[in-house]
Amino acid sequence: MSASPWGRVRALLPVRADFVAMTRNPRRDLLAGLTVAIVALPLALGFGVSSGLGAEAGLATAVVAGALAAVFGGSNLQVSGPTGAMTVVLVPIVAEHGPGGVLTVGLMAGALLIGLALLRAGRSMRYVPAPVVEGFTFGIAGVIALQQVPNALGVAVPEGDKVLVVAWRAVQDFAAHPDVTALSITVGVAGVMLVGARRFPTVPFSVVAVVLATVAVQVFELGAEPIGALPAGLPAPSLGFLDVSALGSLVAPAVAVAALAALESLLSATVADGMTVGQKHDPDRELFGQGIANLAAPLFGGVPATAAIARTAVNVRTGASSRLAALAHAAVLAVIVFAAAPLVSRIPLAALAGVLLATAVRMVEVGALRAMARATRSDAVVLVLTAAATLVLDLVLAVVMGLVVAGALALRAVAGEARMDRVDLREDRDADLPGAHSEEEHALLAEHIVAYRIEGPLFFAGAHRFLLTLSEVADVRVVILRMSRVVTVDASGALMLKDAVHQLNRRGITVLASGIRPGQRRALESVGALELLRREGREYATTPEAITGARDRLREAGVLGPAEAGASVAADAAEEAAR
Repeated sequence: MSASPWGRVRALLPVRADFVAMTRNPRRDLLAGLTVAIVALPLALGFGVSSGLGAEAGLATAVVAGALAAVFGGSNLQVSGPTGAMTVVLVPIVAEHGPGGVLTVGLMAGALLIGLALLRAGRSMRYVPAPVVEGFTFGIAGVIALQQVPNALGVAVPEGDKVLVVAWRAVQDFAAHPDVTALSITVGVAGVMLVGARRFPTVPFSVVAVVLATVAVQVFELGAEPIGALPAGLPAPSLGFLDVSALGSLVAPAVAVAALAALESLLSATVADGMTVGQKHDPDRELFGQGIANLAAPLFGGVPATAAIARTAVNVRTGASSRLAALAHAAVLAVIVFAAAPLVSRIPLAALAGVLLATAVRMVEVGALRAMARATRSDAVVLVLTAAATLVLDLVLAVVMGLVVAGALALRAVAGEARMDRVDLREDRDADLPGAHSEEEHALLAEHIVAYRIEGPLFFAGAHRFLLTLSEVADVRVVILRMSRVVTVDASGALMLKDAVHQLNRRGITVLASGIRPGQRRALESVGALELLRREGREYATTPEAITGARDRLREAGVLGPAEAGASVAADAAEEAAR
């Protein structure tokens, strides 16, 4: 990939293969797009109203952002538009800055997303652990199901910003005034979808079920609440809302919106990949597509958009295989705006609740959840925590919590792999005593020399434990640190090593090191640890060389007697002659 600015931009643009894929199975893609449009319509209207900008804003977002994200995004299956998570972020912005502030925030967030794409920040999503993704998906399925409770029970949506609270209040309202009409429609639609899909997976039962429910309501006059009147048409594009003087105060909200759009879109794309075989999204292109969509949507009065897991899941489950499905979804919504509003307005909300309930059920991969829960205790904790936080808190916080806990548990596991073992010089063949030819000299050298083999990472999570071990060394003259099996060293580990050397030196104990790898030298040099070891030749390439150096120091200190010294000198002469 070219490193030039134009090369980076070109890598983010659509390619010919994207459009070729649209011609392979257009019938299935168009049916999937129609199904997603039916599901997306009430969501777009509802989220527009919830944001404070009105139903027309939600519909404009679904049409404009949905189409542009489909063309420029990095996933063949992603469906974008207004979402509930984004609505939660937008409500306080509307209260403080008005509708114009929301539209300006959308523009700024779009620019930030494009910047992230150019910086290739999307690739960081590959480091999200599988339990976080599975827990997020399970939590989203629960949120989708709970959001449908009011419409499924045929009651007005209660006030509240927590999905669990709203669902519970809806159940209480239903218990006070029970009416099984809406509940029957919801259960019937969900049942048709779930049972029918098992026997005839190629049939779009979501469309069939919604049509049957709508016809039944009209014929039998069941009185189920319909979608209601729709706005007629999209506004002309305009920048009239832009207030340059307010840009400074909107930076923080724009960053929050961009972060949510990036996180939800990339997680949605990851989930979509997991629900299919042979599909793989480009995370940087996905950020770019979401940026283009959010730049354009405010011009038509639309709210900030992101990829929607619910709509994406419907798209995948109904057989979509290319971007044509998401484009068809946007086109159908546009047609509805201009032509078919009266017809669609008759669809019962309970029928759409049934569609989403069935989708939520099908999003849950029981086998994957069971495998994650059984893998390790850490994986199970991360999965449950992420799912619970998604239900109780919000999507961004849930993922952040999952990542933090997963990272902490991973660090704990890695730190547990790090070891520092005392080596018996007389038994370790790798640390054989050069030049020592008698058992007496072996014993004398081993009495005054202690060697430690350090294995694994020498970093902040386990460095303090090593320091405590070294500080307990006593009754020896030389300590040899064998570092050939250290896989990595960070600043904390390097500082630990430096502190240990200082402490031992103050007690009159010489510290020698052997086997330091080239990749570890930068961290050791940065804190002065390597310079300290190099003084008086305390760093050696191999352990035998370090033991030879230790023996020489003992001889100079008078610890080795004349016999031992003579034997050592003779051995050195023999080695030199052999070389």
